[in-house]
Amino acid sequence: MNCAIYARVSTRDRGQDFCKQLIALREFAAKQGWTIYREFVDQVSGSTDDRPAFQAMFLDASQRRFSVLLFWSLDRLSREGVLETLTHLQRLTGYGVAWRSFTEQYLDSTGIFRDAVIGILAAIAKQERVRLAERVRAGLERVRREGKRLGRPIAKVDAETVRSLRSQGVSWSEISRRTGVARATCQKVCG
Repeated sequence: MNCAIYARVSTRDRGQDFCKQLIALREFAAKQGWTIYREFVDQVSGSTDDRPAFQAMFLDASQRRFSVLLFWSLDRLSREGVLETLTHLQRLTGYGVAWRSFTEQYLDSTGIFRDAVIGILAAIAKQERVRLAERVRAGLERVRREGKRLGRPIAKVDAETVRSLRSQGVSWSEISRRTGVARATCQKVCG
């Protein structure tokens, strides 16, 4: 089985380096009989997926260049939040790539409980999406109760000016430029 290793330390994690992670992950892969395809290492914050090695790892995963991803712990893979982290794991699974956390033995899609682990993570991700939607709805309702108007501001249109310019043969784009009102809005006034 081809194995990719992902290691990360944050630039803010003083005194840490990824060498300890790599040594332990290499030894573990060897004990499993896995051939190491490549090691992906980032030395940046895990709060975003905009990490060079992380992106390269997903590109290779999408091309099935390895069959299992081994990482130190879930927070070394990502610190973007529950939903985003689970989405990354689901992407790997979708690519046909298994994954395993070295320090969190229950986070393992390579073993006999693979389907159970993936099912549990999918249920957690779904619940997180529901909670996120509830928080958004609650926030919108709070704003409405405060009397704030939601959505795009209402355009102030001088209909007579628009009609006059149009009757003079001025193009819609030029009317929009002169009035500062969107072209489609100008067209609605005359329509």
